[in-house]
Amino acid sequence: MARRPHPHVAIPPGAAPPTNPSPTSPWSSYLLQSSTHDPSTSSIYTDSGYSGYSGYTPSQISPLAPRISLDAPSRPASRASSYTEQEAGRIRFPEPQLYRSSSQRASLRPGPSLAHRATRSELTFAPTELSEELSGLTLESEEDLRRFQAGELPENDQEWYKLVPPSAREVLDKGEVTRQSILFEIIKSERDYVNDLTLVFIEPLLNTSPVPHHRLQGFVKEVFYNLDEIREQHERMLGALFQKQREFHPLIDSVAEIVMKHVLQFMSPYEDYIKHYPIAGARHRAEMKRNSRYQYFTQQCMHDPRVRKRDLITFLSRPVTRLPRLCLLLDNAKEHTAPDHPDQETLPIILEILKTFVKSTQPGIAAAEDKVKFWELCESLSYQKGEILDLDLYDEKRTLVYSGPLGRRWNEKMSQLEVPTYRWIDLHVALLDNYLLLLKPENRPGGVTKRSVVSRPIPLEYLRLGSFSDPPEKRKEQVDDGALFHFRSNYRDVWPFTIYHAYEKSRRRYTLFANSETVRERWRCALTDALAVRNAQQESNMTWAASGGKSFLVVGCASGVYAGLRSEFDYTKVLHLSNPTSMVALPELNKLLILSDHYLYAYSLDLVARATAGQSTTEALETTRQVVAGHDGSVLFFRAGKIGNRNMIMYASKRILQVFFYAIEIVSTGDGPISPRRSISNSHSGAPSNYRPFGEPIPIPKDSHDFTALHTRIGVCHDRGITIVDPTNPSASGTNPAVIPKFGGADSSPPLYALKSRCQDAKPLGLVRCLNEEILVVYDEVGCYIDKHGVPSRSAGYLRWEAKASAFAHRGDHILLFSPEFIEVRTVQTGKLVQVVDFPDVRLAYQGLLPTDRTVLVACRGRSERGVVIDKIVELVETSEITTPRASAVSIPGLWDEWDM
Repeated sequence: MARRPHPHVAIPPGAAPPTNPSPTSPWSSYLLQSSTHDPSTSSIYTDSGYSGYSGYTPSQISPLAPRISLDAPSRPASRASSYTEQEAGRIRFPEPQLYRSSSQRASLRPGPSLAHRATRSELTFAPTELSEELSGLTLESEEDLRRFQAGELPENDQEWYKLVPPSAREVLDKGEVTRQSILFEIIKSERDYVNDLTLVFIEPLLNTSPVPHHRLQGFVKEVFYNLDEIREQHERMLGALFQKQREFHPLIDSVAEIVMKHVLQFMSPYEDYIKHYPIAGARHRAEMKRNSRYQYFTQQCMHDPRVRKRDLITFLSRPVTRLPRLCLLLDNAKEHTAPDHPDQETLPIILEILKTFVKSTQPGIAAAEDKVKFWELCESLSYQKGEILDLDLYDEKRTLVYSGPLGRRWNEKMSQLEVPTYRWIDLHVALLDNYLLLLKPENRPGGVTKRSVVSRPIPLEYLRLGSFSDPPEKRKEQVDDGALFHFRSNYRDVWPFTIYHAYEKSRRRYTLFANSETVRERWRCALTDALAVRNAQQESNMTWAASGGKSFLVVGCASGVYAGLRSEFDYTKVLHLSNPTSMVALPELNKLLILSDHYLYAYSLDLVARATAGQSTTEALETTRQVVAGHDGSVLFFRAGKIGNRNMIMYASKRILQVFFYAIEIVSTGDGPISPRRSISNSHSGAPSNYRPFGEPIPIPKDSHDFTALHTRIGVCHDRGITIVDPTNPSASGTNPAVIPKFGGADSSPPLYALKSRCQDAKPLGLVRCLNEEILVVYDEVGCYIDKHGVPSRSAGYLRWEAKASAFAHRGDHILLFSPEFIEVRTVQTGKLVQVVDFPDVRLAYQGLLPTDRTVLVACRGRSERGVVIDKIVELVETSEITTPRASAVSIPGLWDEWDM
């Protein structure tokens, strides 16, 4: 028979391993290690039908495990059961046959006396020969090794020196004994680690469902994440270590190659898990706070002796602490390895890889911990009732930059003496990457902390920093000495700093107090950095941006109408109209509409461009003038554009005692000769033939100031609200006009009454169509949603703008709100603040009638020349996300010809 590798073992015919007499513990249902079994065997786990978590499917669960009951506690067994069966689909570690007769034992070769501890210089055996000599010392040590790997050996006996006879230890010097003990500890710690990764609570959790079923799958995935993937990697490494131990025990030359091979394989799973670990722990703690069934479940699981009264957090943290622990063991092994041993080259490489990897995961852990703090903050927020506030907290990029306690001095006046008094309040201030929150903590029953939003959150686009160098002030505090009445006071220094809102500089100005100058400096650095990052993000991810171009631009001012190329500053006077108030260009109809001196004129747009280029004269352009409206009264304002398939002009005309709404449809007459000029005097009979009335005049409120076009109806904005008119049904619009929003029943509904109060003090600007048949009513300071009947929706909630708007434009999914210094870009559906454009003295110069007309022109203050301030006009265009196209393998001829390559 061929000689087998060491250990030197001969197996007698008919030898078989003994059976395991240990009984199964009734607590094994809590922490089950799956075993192979017949799929047809009845199992309590086959009724759950759960397969959402990879690595823990019902087919892998032991058929002998009883179901955990969450209704009544059970009694734990007196000792742990012995369990050596492997889970189906996992690597099975081969067990050597170590049972032999005494006549078959091998004997030691002649060597140094065992009564004398030999030094390394006295040893004459080669490593292989020494291993063969040690392998035949005793059968008992080999049987103990089998029991150690199976987890059957008592804890006190799981040491290398206890698995090797004293006579064998005398052969080795002290340094080698220490090294072998460390290598044994590496294998032992790896075995315990794999057992802990297997002894998690996933299987009983899936079957007892202490977490509601609709949240169970997501909960298991969030808490245990990719733990099964890490376990599989370490099971393979443990199998290789066990095989090495069986072959070379008690003298193992090295485990470095095995560790190196598997370390390179499990880096990626570890990186994912370690960075996710703070989130997993927070998810578990949050469930423990709110779910009593889950609390009872974890208490039951801790009764299993194999758990050793450790909680679930301890098991979840095992992958986080395993690699540093492995680094420590390998470092100790390196210190006790001979200088000429090959491990002196391999172990430093492994240690460098592990230490670099552990260090590289620290930022990920810190980021996850910050994310957990951010989630805890979000869960504790308590908003004021009524206001719809979308802080965009669920964006994946949202982060908590800095937070901490700050004081604020509150100014009060006593009701009798009207003397200003001050009191101190403690705030929790949170700086997000998009908002600054001033919160007041409040402890509630059950250990729950709520943070009330005491002041409207300040967007970082509007946040400005004041002084951070003021001297400290004294804060008076009462001394709690246990007496019924407190007469003693204590004074301590607090360091002030000031922040304020850019639009409301005086009304929303906050002076906050830090407990030390160091804390104040930290706040200054955090605020400065956050503002710089936010500004950079806004500039590189602008939803709306200013744009130029080569198209013509027509500008009206007190001295006349000028036109020129947008990219140039040379304008030509094309019309001698005085005080034009508004203009609209209709390129499809070749018309330029101008409202001047309460008359609405139409000019040829083609001749305007020719006059600008010097190819025509002003007199030729004047001959194309048509009086569209004004002969029947003074035109107050007008809007024009395409509604459906019709090109419409809507205007309000004032007569003696009433204001009327008119609608005119523009009829295209085709390309033909330009009609002669029509004077005001001969236009009293009506508008030109290509402008025909649409519907009948409708009386509207005298304070009307703007129109909003809906699908078939028109919204007329006035101080009391928005009146809906239908030009095709003037009788209904005139006798009983509908005014929205409708506040019927506001006296019996506090939210509706609060909304009515806010809307009554605001100026309506227009309507915006939303999804789900909703309409957003835009006011100068607030906004609210109504249904198709005009009744406020969303529990009568309201939106508040950061700055008072004078005009707005609706384009796509966004509304643009214009105030004297800022342009707010918000989403239509939730009112979320997307972007803030900072322009000095900005005004809305032009917008189309409908959102389909994408043109939005704004005028703002430009440069100053010779004491005269020159305005500039820019167009706001919606940007699109920049995507990197996939590179094509096809070579494009001439693509790089202009480059000297």
